[in-house]
Amino acid sequence: MKPQGILFWSSGKDSAWTLHKVRQRDDVEIVALATTFNETFGRVAMHGVRMELVEAQARQVRLPLWKVPLPWPCSNAIYEEQMQGLVQRALAAGVTCFIFGDLFLEEIRAYRIQQLQGTGIEPLFPVWGTPDDTPALAREMINAGFRATLTCVDPRQLSSSFVGREFDDKLLADLPATVDPCGERGEFHTFCHAGPVFDHAIPVQVGEIVERDGFCFADLL
Repeated sequence: MKPQGILFWSSGKDSAWTLHKVRQRDDVEIVALATTFNETFGRVAMHGVRMELVEAQARQVRLPLWKVPLPWPCSNAIYEEQMQGLVQRALAAGVTCFIFGDLFLEEIRAYRIQQLQGTGIEPLFPVWGTPDDTPALAREMINAGFRATLTCVDPRQLSSSFVGREFDDKLLADLPATVDPCGERGEFHTFCHAGPVFDHAIPVQVGEIVERDGFCFADLL
């Protein structure tokens, strides 16, 4: 039997791309998605995406969704406690690996490895590369048919006018040179609503745009 894994699912393009690549490799079976969310507002942390949209994604990729609720505000200690609960649930289900869509941030990778050390769960990073890889990677995602909308922008790194825009060739052309094309340094976050991993595209429209906690969010409906 192939090892069974849980894919950490943020609702964005990188998560969807990771699912796509793992299914192409066929050496690990992804048996569920895991999403952390703000239980006060019922939204994905940082992305600001409504939980019902993430549930729609899970249906379209035909995988169960494991929800990991986080209080607001959430301390690192509480986060790690919730992650340990997820580890125990995964082990009980026969899961042996957690799969992450991280692209190149070394400190994030090191943190994940440290948190899973000695748990019996192996961390996997199937789309890992370098900052030099992301310009081509962003275009590869678009050319493969993935469609996503920018749901959160950090205005300290990118103009708030980008929030609500589609992740497409025009957006890549408009991004300042200082911004990673995949937003890996937190410049922006996305909601992926179409692509080869989905049975059907998820129709979305941009609702209210708000500024909160120093970030600009587009409410997708």
